[in-house]
Parts: sequence; C-alpha cells; structure tokens
Amino acid sequence: GPTAGRTDTATHRLPAWRAPAANRSNAVPAGAWWLWALGLATAASRTTNPLLLGLLVGVAGYVVAARRTDAPWARSYGMFIRIGLFVIAVRLLFSVFLGSPIPGTHTLFTLPELPLPDWARGVRIGGRVTAEQLLFALYDGAKLAALLICVGAANSLANPARLLKSLPGALYEAGVAVVVAMTFAPNMVADVLRLRTARRLRGRPTGGVRAVLQIGLPVLEGALERSVAVAASMDARGYGRTARVPAAVRHTTNVLTLGGLLGVCAGTYGLLAAEGAGYGLPLLAAGLLAATAGLRLGGARSVRTRYRPDRWGVRAWLIAGSGAAVAAAMVWAGNADPAALHPGVVPLTAPVLPLWPAAAVLLGLCPAVIAPVPPSPTGFQEQV
Repeated sequence: GPTAGRTDTATHRLPAWRAPAANRSNAVPAGAWWLWALGLATAASRTTNPLLLGLLVGVAGYVVAARRTDAPWARSYGMFIRIGLFVIAVRLLFSVFLGSPIPGTHTLFTLPELPLPDWARGVRIGGRVTAEQLLFALYDGAKLAALLICVGAANSLANPARLLKSLPGALYEAGVAVVVAMTFAPNMVADVLRLRTARRLRGRPTGGVRAVLQIGLPVLEGALERSVAVAASMDARGYGRTARVPAAVRHTTNVLTLGGLLGVCAGTYGLLAAEGAGYGLPLLAAGLLAATAGLRLGGARSVRTRYRPDRWGVRAWLIAGSGAAVAAAMVWAGNADPAALHPGVVPLTAPVLPLWPAAAVLLGLCPAVIAPVPPSPTGFQEQV
C-alpha cells in the first residue's frame, strides 16, 4: 500500500550527513591532503607529550583507513608506521650505547664503558643507563616517528599524478622526478606481492634466499620496463621543451626565487627563535611573496597545458583548514603552556593529557566525515 511504499523509500534514502561517493568531479585535490597532513606533522613537531603524539597518529590512521583507495600508493601507510617504530628503536639504542646528557638517579643497568682519548671528552660509549635518559629518548624518537607517520598519511591519500598537476610550471621538472620516486616503491611492493601470490598458487616456496632471488629478477625487470615506458611517453609529450623568454625575465626570476627562499628560511628561523619573533613573520611573508612571484615568472618558460585541473571546492578548503587549525592550536598551546606539551623526565613524572590541545587535535578527523567516500575496488583510480 502507500504506507509500504513510503517506508521502502525512507529505508533506501541515504542520511543527509553522509559524504557522497568519490568521482571525477568531487575528488579531493592532492594538495589539500598534503596541507592537512603537514598541519598534523607541524603539530607533532611542537610537542613531546606521548599522549598527544599517539592521538595525532590515531587521527591520521583513522582518516587513512576511512578514505584511502585501493591504489598502489595507498598501501604505503603501513611502511611508514614500520619506519617510525624503527626510528624509535634506533633512538633508544643510541641512548643506551652512546649515553645521554640527561641526568638521572634511577639506574636500570650498567654497560662496560669503552675508554676514549682526551680529544673525545664529553662522549662516552657504554656506562650507566638510567630510566630518565631512556624516557627522554623515547619521547624524542616518538616525536620524529609521529611526524613521519603524518607525512605517510598524505602519501597514502594523495594521488601523486594529481599532485603534479597542482605544481607551478617552474617546478614541473622537479615535480616529475619526485612523483616518479614516490610511485616507484609502491609499484615495486605491488609487484612483489603479485609474484609471491603467483608462486604460492603454483605450490612454490615464497621464503628463503632462493625464492627471494627468483622474485627479485622479475621485479627489477618490471621496474626497468616501466622506466623505459615512462621515458618514451614523456619524450612523446614533449617533456623538457621550454619557451624562449627574454634574458631580463630570466634574471628577475632567479633573483626573486632565490631571494624569496632566503627570506622564507630567515623568517622561519625568526619564528622558531625566541629573539626573532618580531621580524620573523614580516620576513616570512615577504619571502613567500617574492618566491611566488618568481615561480609565476618562471612558469612562463613552460609550454605544457593542464588537462582537467583540480578544483578546490568547499570540501578541499575544509580538509586543508582542519590541518592548519590543528597546527595553529598546537603552536599557540606551546606558547601558552609549554610544560603540558613537553613533560619533564627529571624527576620522573607520568605525562598528562592536556584537554583543549587534545580537543584541537580531534579537528584533524574532519576529512573522515567531509571527504568523498572512496568506492569499492572498481577501477576508480584509472578513471581519475
């Protein structure tokens, strides 16, 4: 009856808050994902609190799990997590065997100390290992690991080919090299998984030195074939050809770009240093303007055209803005309450989770709600 029809329609109607399915028209630009991830990485670089760092890693991991596709580069997030754990382990080993300037009273164990000459005074190998120095090394390594994992989230969510479209014309050659380098490792991992699966289906072993050698040769052969194919396609499309511009424009471009980059470096140093807060921001703004003008002039040499450039809609700006909001909140919290973001290790104290910085970190979850939902593995990446 009519009631049943209305009930069936209401049952199949999507909720109003649900994000749409991803397609060509509403795909999030790669630059928005990178700005979001760099905002989280900036926030991670401003704290050594393990609770906040774990929250940042959890936010990045949840967004990756909710919005990554089945493309080869989307599988690289696990590799960045392993790299982060390796960084923490190396930092702890260096602290154990090379010592630490952090004083401590809680001795865990003592290693045999290697005597060093007088010119190496201040450096020791072995000796007493305290809980304070290990905790300090753990905090320091966790900060670097969280930064790497946040960058890995952008590498898993952003399509490198679409990122290349957003680069200025002056950086096109460098961008091509970076994109090729970023896509080489994921494709190689995909080849290894494919060959291991094929060997397993044929009843052949997938472990051992012999199996690794037999898998490695086809992988290298496939990488070489892809390199030759990429070089041929780039040459067919006129890669490296530039337009003629007057000498005055080239010199002006070099001056603006070099001066702008120097201004950005000096302004960034001024913002990080305690004494340069007054001149850091104006110098950084002037450097950014000069570098932008130099890149715009340098783009006149590029004769390439853009096919279907990325559109920055409301969703893209919200995704990039959420990362910037997390970074800004963490920078402000570091100035307002530095003790909460940098827990002490002497004396040994348990870290405390500051509430409003933690709430600000949760703003990084916005892409998991507003970004388009990736479809099931049906070849979406080939469409875009």
